[in-house]
Amino acid sequence: MTPQTAAVLRVLQHERAGHRDDPVFPTSRGRRLSRDAIAWLLAKHVATGAAGCPSMRAKTITPHTLRHTCAMRLLHAGNDITVIALWLGHESTQTTQIYVHADLALKEKALARTAPTNTPPGRYRPPDKLLAFLEAL
Repeated sequence: MTPQTAAVLRVLQHERAGHRDDPVFPTSRGRRLSRDAIAWLLAKHVATGAAGCPSMRAKTITPHTLRHTCAMRLLHAGNDITVIALWLGHESTQTTQIYVHADLALKEKALARTAPTNTPPGRYRPPDKLLAFLEAL
């Protein structure tokens, strides 16, 4: 959590005269929001946003989409996969590996770092000595 986010949450908690263990976004009865309630609220706000941004109508935006986006942004920012696993609450980094496999940009960066220097483009043509050696085997 960024220091700015923590400051905003402290002010929110103070304004509500809440306790440290109180949910940040409570239900009308002061309890934690259920997964269904979060999905419903997100869908409601996505619909509101789509009114001003029609391209949102063609997108599927769910709590899992936001979670995945967060993980991918952390990955692109250079965070280690174990840190992302901890952030997402995964028990194992194996679960988090899907983000690495899904990210083509990271794969391209990895390939770019391993490209040999001064390699001329085109098909490899072995020297005659190498061909003669191989044929003599």
